Amino acid sequence: MTATMVWQPQEEPLRQLSSCLKDSLSGYNKNAQKQAEIMLAQAKSSPDINNYLTYLFSSPQAPPGLSYSPDEYHAVRAAAALMLKNNIRTGYKTIPPESVALVRSSIPVALQDKNQSIRSYAGNVITEIIQKGGILGWPQILPELLALIGNDTGNVTSEAQEGAMAALAKVCEDNKKMLDKDYQGQRPLTFIIPKLIQFTANEKPKIRSLALGSINVFIPQKAQALLVNLDDLLNRLFSLASDPSVDVRRQVCRAFVQIVEIRPDKILPHIEGLVDYMIAQQRNVKVDEDLACDAAEFWLTVGEHRELWKSLSPYLNKIIPVLLESMVYSEDDMLMLQGGGNDADEEDRAEDIKPQFAKGKSARINGIGEEVDESSPNGGSYEKLSEMDDGDLDEGEIDESDDDEDGNPEDRWNLRKCSAAALDVFATDFGGPVFETILPYLMTNLKHEEWQFREAAVLALGAVAEGCMDQVTPHLPDLVPYLNSLLKDPEALVRQITCWTLGRYSAWGASLATPDLRTKYFEPMMEGILLTMLDRNKRVQEAAASAFAHLEEKAGAGLTPYCEPIIRQFVQCFERYKDRNMFILYDCVQTLAEHVGHGLAQPQLIELLMPALIHRWNKVSDQSRELFPLLECLSYVANALADTFAPFATPVYTRCIKIIHQNLEEYLAAVNNPILDTPDKDFLVTSLDLLSAIVQAVDDKHAAALVSGSQPRLFDLLQFCMEDPENDVRQSSYALLGDCAKYVFPQLQPFLPSLIPTLIKQLDLDSILEEQIETGFSVVNNACWSCGEIAIQSGKGMGPYVGDLLQRFLEILGNPEVPKSVLENGAIAMGRLGLENAEIMAPVLSKFSEPFLKCISTVDYTLEKATACKGFTLCVLANPPAMEKDLARFCTMIARYQMDESKLTPLTGDLHHIFQHTLETYKRLIPEFGPYLNNHISPADVDLLRTNYNNW
Repeated sequence: MTATMVWQPQEEPLRQLSSCLKDSLSGYNKNAQKQAEIMLAQAKSSPDINNYLTYLFSSPQAPPGLSYSPDEYHAVRAAAALMLKNNIRTGYKTIPPESVALVRSSIPVALQDKNQSIRSYAGNVITEIIQKGGILGWPQILPELLALIGNDTGNVTSEAQEGAMAALAKVCEDNKKMLDKDYQGQRPLTFIIPKLIQFTANEKPKIRSLALGSINVFIPQKAQALLVNLDDLLNRLFSLASDPSVDVRRQVCRAFVQIVEIRPDKILPHIEGLVDYMIAQQRNVKVDEDLACDAAEFWLTVGEHRELWKSLSPYLNKIIPVLLESMVYSEDDMLMLQGGGNDADEEDRAEDIKPQFAKGKSARINGIGEEVDESSPNGGSYEKLSEMDDGDLDEGEIDESDDDEDGNPEDRWNLRKCSAAALDVFATDFGGPVFETILPYLMTNLKHEEWQFREAAVLALGAVAEGCMDQVTPHLPDLVPYLNSLLKDPEALVRQITCWTLGRYSAWGASLATPDLRTKYFEPMMEGILLTMLDRNKRVQEAAASAFAHLEEKAGAGLTPYCEPIIRQFVQCFERYKDRNMFILYDCVQTLAEHVGHGLAQPQLIELLMPALIHRWNKVSDQSRELFPLLECLSYVANALADTFAPFATPVYTRCIKIIHQNLEEYLAAVNNPILDTPDKDFLVTSLDLLSAIVQAVDDKHAAALVSGSQPRLFDLLQFCMEDPENDVRQSSYALLGDCAKYVFPQLQPFLPSLIPTLIKQLDLDSILEEQIETGFSVVNNACWSCGEIAIQSGKGMGPYVGDLLQRFLEILGNPEVPKSVLENGAIAMGRLGLENAEIMAPVLSKFSEPFLKCISTVDYTLEKATACKGFTLCVLANPPAMEKDLARFCTMIARYQMDESKLTPLTGDLHHIFQHTLETYKRLIPEFGPYLNNHISPADVDLLRTNYNNW
């Protein structure tokens, strides 16, 4: 406590600061709140600010000179804690050492506060200091927390024990990897894990629950300290299985689920007892639904585990009835869901509209220019919402977002959805036996008089659609017409789930072999879902639109003859939908455009669809989150309409440029002024993607005019976007860069001297952050692709950059952690560099020949591969001796190369001749070339060479 005694606050600054902190939380006086925020932002520059915050936060009574009620002073302390934590998060290294010492000596005192939320805030500050300063920066805190929890001195209060345990739990959650690192021969987890297991026997249920929850943090990462103590943990779990605390039993269920993933062999001997235990906990739904849901997660996890799912086979007759009964809406759920009725004409509240997140441009993710479909296979009916980002809230902080997760059971991951998902997994695992088990239930409940049983039966039928399709198919000629009739059921929730289930069986309807069968079954299914998109209930509309998007994916181009009635219905939806459902309607339009493609480019269809889209385009403001799906939808429509999109291209292009410019300006302003809100980067992502689509859609002359006339200049904006800190923005930026290289290179060329160094920097694998590795590789992937496209167009203009690019590509191609798609795009770009720069690359050919040949071998025989192989072969011709160690691999590539006349272009039309010339060159250089080939490549490949290359 020495540091606390050394520093003492001055009364007037303390009074002013506490007043600002109180006002900053005032929801009633917005002017006072804004003014307080400005003053607090200015106060950050004071060297003593964190001392004052610590003093207020850790003082249980209002200091002399401050006259507040207990509630007011608590608000001041809470605001001080939040500001202190944020200061540590954003500027830890700039805090003076004496202030850090004061915080470290004072904050543990707050762990013993009588107020639970103050104890939580103290834990948040502790974990923030550890995150920023490291374990060795505060080595005494972990032993201190463990001593408090264990009451080593014998005089620790229960509040202090619980506060320390909550703090340790937060430290474990936020620093799980750091705690498992080696520090001078010791790992913190080595002594933390046994202590946590010990604490699960504490007399206080809160401590038992938090200790077990902390252990659960480390199970997925297979920490050695945990594996060593796994048998002790299992013994403790079995003893805690009947714990009177619901929270403890929830953590027990979670622990067993986690152990399934890392050590299934430890679970297998106990599977019978665990089945009975999880069934008992799942049936405890009236005691605690979250406990029942955690138990149901066990079925999902085991069912998806290749080593364990078969072990459930003997118990299907026990498990599946529990899943089915758990899929029926509870009485509480039905009470919450009442009043949804005919609400289609009611305006949506802001809190009813789900956040919309833009998807980054990943059009080249598989390496050869084909898009990847990432749509959800389950249509969203039981999509797991619990794993969505919580916005980085800490315990004790307030979520000010409008989240009705506890209000509507349809908006949260719950027992019903978990059970349906488990039934889906079991159907995939076991097929026929699952259908045989649920068939009597379906026969009894599909036409049940009480709607909740009818609804659950339709949900069950949809859940088994993929796994039991062979068994269900004979019944579908009877089931599908009945399901169509349920689209008119009096209960909205029955209509809603029926849409989803019909969507799950739409592949069956779309694949019917004869026109008569499609007329009898598929067309009524399609018409039923389409008409239900204008249901009188908004949630039914949403389910119908989602189901129709699923049907579009399954039917594909087969929907082309039906485009006009489909679009007419979409137009009516545009006229009648409120804001929330507009999002899924955009998805329907873009999915149709994606699968019907140029079939949409008919004058009568354009005259129907585009006015509706443009009307919405004109209505939505530049700040609305509705822009994200609208921009994405227009990208697909532009691709489908191709040059017939030209009449709409100029205003759309101009607005995209405006949106990008506005958001970049707002971002730079926010960087320089922390009071300002940072703009949502999804505005940039979707605008960049739509610009890519427009550049591809319209003819080259029109695209060139758009780019040349843009104000501000496109490539000035693109430079900023290519250096944006967000991966999604950079990913879309490099996709646009590559498209501009393909379609408007004369306009791009003057900007390359400033853009290419940025591109080279992006190819550095060290720039990929560990916690963003997947999206980081997606950025590198698009950067590789764009580099290849620029190399095609720029030719010798790439000469000054060849050395740096080769170094980057060698690092990428030689790294075993790099995904296949990135390796392929890297190899393609490397090969394309050789088309006009073979003389520069040839001297170092021996360094890149092997990685290039290995990576290019998996690429399909596309134009991309042809240009890369030609560029590489030109490097070989410029330095034939350099191929000594890789000649056999190179000859194998030539032998297996599949020439496709339809894919040849002026650039690649001479590829066969170049291969022939290269083989003849080696024939002259190697006197025994024929025997060399016989000894080094397979007989089949020798035969291919002789057949295709004049006896070679």
